[in-house]
Amino acid sequence: MDSFITPNELFYKRNHLPVPVIDPETYRLEIVIPGKEAVSLTLVDLKTKFKHYSVVAAIQCAGNRRVDMAAVKPLRGLSWGGTAIGNAEWTGVKLKDVLAYCGLDAEKEEEFPHIHFDGLDTDMEKCYAVSIPTDKAMDPRGDTLLAFAMNGEELPRDHGYPIRVVVPGVAGARMVKWLGRISSAKEESQGHWQQKDYKGFSPSIDWDSPPDFENAPSIQELPVQSMITVPKSGDTFEPGDEVVIKGYSWSGGGRGIVRVDVSIDGGQTWHVANLHPTGQDVRKTWAWTPFTFTFTIPENASSEKIQLICKAVDSSFNVQPDSFAPIWNLRGVLSNAWHRVNLQIVQDKDEAL
Repeated sequence: MDSFITPNELFYKRNHLPVPVIDPETYRLEIVIPGKEAVSLTLVDLKTKFKHYSVVAAIQCAGNRRVDMAAVKPLRGLSWGGTAIGNAEWTGVKLKDVLAYCGLDAEKEEEFPHIHFDGLDTDMEKCYAVSIPTDKAMDPRGDTLLAFAMNGEELPRDHGYPIRVVVPGVAGARMVKWLGRISSAKEESQGHWQQKDYKGFSPSIDWDSPPDFENAPSIQELPVQSMITVPKSGDTFEPGDEVVIKGYSWSGGGRGIVRVDVSIDGGQTWHVANLHPTGQDVRKTWAWTPFTFTFTIPENASSEKIQLICKAVDSSFNVQPDSFAPIWNLRGVLSNAWHRVNLQIVQDKDEAL
């Protein structure tokens, strides 16, 4: 939380397949609309034929904070802490403008309710392929971009050079990097990461009673989330010390954060944190909302620990659940229970060291 914008070199990286090497001179983006002639656009075409837009948006992995959920019982997935999220300014062209240019009209939107994205990252069998709803892709307020720049710089290779999709408000898994093909379709993408992953299940389902991936809905918008980034669990303080709490909050679907509640006594009492507004429309808040709260360790603090907690409330008044057990799932996605930080309280920090 040292910066509202996450520097490119600190922005988290996640890919399922090898990072491709792409020559910008030979790069082509294929767009297929049923009933229309397929269109092939060069990188120069994308940069010169369409108006440029910049959008500040957070991207969060659906598995962010998985390590907290894994404390309930084992699950499968990378052990992300709370840093599988970043906030950047993305520059590119609007997906809706490109699709309209290629012949997708209002009638086709209804007939073909899904937009497929295929990446140029491949293994021996498949490429990374997923989809989003057409109404999100074509929403004039949805700000879905084909991005070629990140924080004012050419899109880094690890973040999808030369073109990636940025779909504000949805899971990072839908924001295909190294984009090679876009198509409209009647059904969702049949790609592995649309059909066999990034889906939520009941806590009663585990790998021994195989999950019904086929009939489970794919994750698109993510739930409300927050995390304390400063201080960290195990940090040591003594009575009378001033503590500045810093953290981030965010919610999917563009839902703005209206409040972050902070507790300094394990949830017995609550205080309202200070939000740092971004000036965004509360109905399309794509960026995260940093928060702070300052308090003093009580002079009579005699316990060895003080537990800090944060929970965010979004503009639809969704609030984070208090614990992970009721939302546990075998893939560790949608992990958004209250974030807890345990501080060590000592009478003399120097002696404790």
